[in-house]
Order: sequence, then structure tokens, then C-alpha cells
Amino acid sequence: MNEEKLSVKNRTVSASRKKEGFHGSPEIKSSLTCSVSGKCGGCSRLDVPYKKQLKEKQKLAAGLLKPYCVLEDILPMEEPYFYRNKVHAAFGRDRRGNVIAGTYEKSSHRIVPVEKCMIEDEEAQAIILTIRDLCKDFKIKIYDEDTGYGLLRHVLVRSGKNSGQYMVVLVLSSLILPGKNHFLKALLKEHPRITTVVVNVNDRRTSMILGDREQVIFGKGYIEDTLCGKIFRISPRSFYQVNPVQTQKLYDKALEYADFHGNECIVDAYCGIGTIGIVAADHVKEVIGVELNKDAVRDARVNARRNDVCNISFYENDAGRFLTQMAEQKAKVDAVILDPPRAGSDEAFLGSVAELAPEKIVYISCNPETLARDLKYLTGKGYYARKACAVDMFPQTAEHVETCVLLMKASEA
Repeated sequence: MNEEKLSVKNRTVSASRKKEGFHGSPEIKSSLTCSVSGKCGGCSRLDVPYKKQLKEKQKLAAGLLKPYCVLEDILPMEEPYFYRNKVHAAFGRDRRGNVIAGTYEKSSHRIVPVEKCMIEDEEAQAIILTIRDLCKDFKIKIYDEDTGYGLLRHVLVRSGKNSGQYMVVLVLSSLILPGKNHFLKALLKEHPRITTVVVNVNDRRTSMILGDREQVIFGKGYIEDTLCGKIFRISPRSFYQVNPVQTQKLYDKALEYADFHGNECIVDAYCGIGTIGIVAADHVKEVIGVELNKDAVRDARVNARRNDVCNISFYENDAGRFLTQMAEQKAKVDAVILDPPRAGSDEAFLGSVAELAPEKIVYISCNPETLARDLKYLTGKGYYARKACAVDMFPQTAEHVETCVLLMKASEA
């Protein structure tokens, strides 16, 4: 982060890093521990040397993929700390009535106060601490889950690693924020890199963080960031990889595996805001992106225009249903790129991919277990895995790794 003069009140993490000696090698850093890691469960491997973490993740992924192909060496992160560009904090009060901000204790809804997290963007953490302190100054009532009374429930901060832009999402039980203008002035004075502030209304008794209504109270309502040489617009609810440094490596590997020659028509399933499809568009004739989230589709179309990409189209639809319709219309598709959620793909979707019968499938997975399950299905439908590589997208966490696999039709292998 830039060397900005933040108040002592904010207790910025960068200052504590210098004090504790955060300027050595990753192996030295990994000997440090977090005071709340045993409670929040976020960075549960922080006390394990990074090289050992990599070996564990490599062994796990390689074991699960062994029936299908040999796994290449895992791609590590050079600086495996403070990488998360999406930081969420739940707000509450402790037994003394003090405002606290942090994460939920594992398997509960008890808030663990967090002053410093080893895997979250430092400026984002400082912003949350500032908001916590401003709540007292501006007498902002904190939401109580038990009674349903109060205003501020959560704060979400999203950052652009390359753009330096920050978005703050205040999750409130009402659109009315008392003293809004003065609150914004105080917040922006401490953190001038904030480029937009959005109020999200969640007035339901639910464990969901975000509600359906939003109002932009400062800036444009979104931030932008650069990934793989392309500019992407990120809205409060858009999916965007939380570790852009490793995402670059992941997408480079996916394109390496795909080995496009410029005349292909490809489908980007679960396309989100269009990141990998827009990156791939430079290497193929046509890209078709499909995504169910309407906000993401809107951002994807904006992102395509922003990057002057004219050979890509986005459709708001269920990916499985869409691909089945393409197969029924006997559409010719050369490759399908899929990056499903952690639960993986269901058989309906995988069946639609097999029915569409592309020559190549590039499967990007954030869960080796569901990946192995889906590979079993696809290899039973005339495909086989030619090669695979894991990328450490979530350092300091247990088992979380992204894996890229190239599958090809048996007749093309």
C-alpha cells in the first residue's frame, strides 16, 4: 500500500508489519501467528511454513486427480500474504457495549473482533477499523441479530490491486444513514483512495450478507481493476477472483492448455463478469459467455465494451440449459471453458457439455474433490484429461487450491 498518513486511531496494519519485522522472506513470515486464527478459521495454516503448505496442497490435488492424469508442479505465490481484495466484516457489540468488527467464529454467529488479518488487503482492513471508530463518533446504531434492532450490519470493502481503487459497501437495515454527508467526509479524509461508497439494504432476519436494494452515496457505484492486460468493472455483488496475482497465473495456464489458433468458437460457462472470456477473445474467433447472475452479465457487457472486444456475446441464462439448447440447434463449438462454484457442476450441466461435444474442455476448479467427481463423469462421456496444474490461490488456508485441467475428446487425443 502507499505510504499514507493514517491516524493512530486507525491502527493501520502497515505500521504493525514494520514493527513486527514483515520484511523478510516468506519462510520467516510464516513463523508468525494470528491471535484469532484458531477462532475464525480463516488462515488456519499460518503457522505452517509456506513450502510445506504447497507440498500438502500438491499431494492432495495429485492424489485426487491420479486416476485421470499427472499433476504438474503447483504454482506458488511469491508474497503469500495480504492478498484478498474482498474483505468482509460483521459488526456487533461486545459485552461492554463497545462496537466490534470482525468475522464470525467458525460454525457460529459469534463475532470474533479482528484488528489485523494476514490474508486481507491492508488498506481495506484499515477502512473497516475507521468505520468501526466512526460509529461511536456519529452514534450509528449497530444491528442486533437477536432483536432485529439497529442499523449497521456489515461492511464490505473491495479493492483494485492495480488500479488502487477502493469500494465500500455499508450493509444497513435501512437506506437512511444519519449524518451521511459528515460521515462520508470523515471517512474519505482518512482514506482518500476510496472511490465509491454504496449502501446496501438488508432488512431481513437472515444470515445472508447482502440485500437486494442498493443506493450509491458516493462515486460511480463500482471500481475498476486490470487483469491480464484488460480492464474490468467490479460492482458490489459481482464475482471477481479474490487473488488477482494468482488469477493471472491461472488464466495464463488455462490459455496455454487451450492452445487456441485464432479460428475457434468457444463458450465461457459460469462467465461471471467476463474475465476469462474477454482475455481469451484475443486468441479466438468468437466467445459466447453465459451466466445466471444478471448483475454480473451487465458488468460483463460493460467490460467487453470497455476493452473494445467485439467478438464476445453474453447471455443471462442457466449454463446447462443454454448449452443443451445449443446442442439441440447443432451449434459448432470448439472449446468450453468452465469455472463453476465450489460445489462444482451438476450432471445436467456436464451432460449438456458432453452433448455439445467440443473438442476441448478447460475446467477451472476451486475444489479438487468436486473436480475429481466431475472428471469421473466426463471421462465416462468420451473425454480424457490430458494435463492439469494446481495454482495456490489461497495461501495460509487449508486445502484451498485452484486447479486447471485440459480435457479432450478421445478421438482428438
